[in-house]
Amino acid sequence: MSGASQPPAPAASYAAAGVDIEAGDRAVELMKEWVKKTRRPESVGALGGFAGLFDASVLKRYERPLLASATDGVGTKVAVAQRMDVHDTIGHDLVAMVVDDLVVTGAEPLFMTDYICVGKVVPERVAAIVKGIAEGCVLAGCALVGGETAEHPGLLGPDEYDVAGAGTGVVEADAVLGADRIRTGDAVVAMASSGLHSNGYSLVRHVLLDRAGWALDRAVPEFGRTLGEELLEPTKIYSLDCLALLRATEVHAFSHVTGGGLASNLARVVPDGLRAVVDRTTWAPGAVFDVVGEVGRVERAELERTLNMGVGMVAVVPQASVDVTLALLADRGVDAWVAGEVRGQDGAGAGDVELTGDYAR
Repeated sequence: MSGASQPPAPAASYAAAGVDIEAGDRAVELMKEWVKKTRRPESVGALGGFAGLFDASVLKRYERPLLASATDGVGTKVAVAQRMDVHDTIGHDLVAMVVDDLVVTGAEPLFMTDYICVGKVVPERVAAIVKGIAEGCVLAGCALVGGETAEHPGLLGPDEYDVAGAGTGVVEADAVLGADRIRTGDAVVAMASSGLHSNGYSLVRHVLLDRAGWALDRAVPEFGRTLGEELLEPTKIYSLDCLALLRATEVHAFSHVTGGGLASNLARVVPDGLRAVVDRTTWAPGAVFDVVGEVGRVERAELERTLNMGVGMVAVVPQASVDVTLALLADRGVDAWVAGEVRGQDGAGAGDVELTGDYAR
């Protein structure tokens, strides 16, 4: 090569590529105290191994144990957490999305693992995320046995991250809940959501942040707090409430109301030849649902197939179990009510859900 010689390029390194191993190690140290709070008697070993361990001898008490597995994330709710620089609630949302999918089968959640992908490891931020996951696991009664924090510079910005989780539960084979147990005359018992939960945030952000131009620190009288505080309200975790209900009375099915709304999720447990009729007049959706609909001029049908509209979990129980169901949930601080019933329908088509009436005000 002709011309003046060029100084040699600096030696390549992982740090120069944007990955900070020392920051990752510090993040692990900061999260250990939170993970420790989730330990169950069956938890084995400490955080930091290549895999989480759980003592499966607990399954010996089952006649025919079935393992239930679920995985999920929290969607674009993470974008709100990042913009607000509040990171200790998004993990709570993650746990809720996973464990309440497990419990609808009748399964007790046993343990979870998490995956946190970041553009840059900020130890305190990662620890805050794990704190939320750990607190959610405590509320769900499951152990956090391990996880992974991955630093992906160039793929995500320095302040960007995403979270996902997987959970495992166990249920006796002859106790699995579902459509095959539902009968004509069963009551549909709705359990109130804590707000938007973790679905529909692409619509909500589009309406309130992008189109309306609202700031996250905007005080919204209908909410009694700022927009950001409302949007970050943690997802209600129902798993221990549902398990308590299973111990107390007969339950035929649960339905976790997530993406797709109440009707489509309830339809997943309604058997062919039957239909669930749900009366909207039995409850008033929270203010956030009205605000999104009014500000964005979103039609009710679109709201109902995107948001939970104030119902986060549904129990389908025989009429003889209604009183016990409502009393137990009230004692546990869960707002619940009879929202409808299961009826027969002509023909033998797929299970259907019909929403009637107008929401209470």
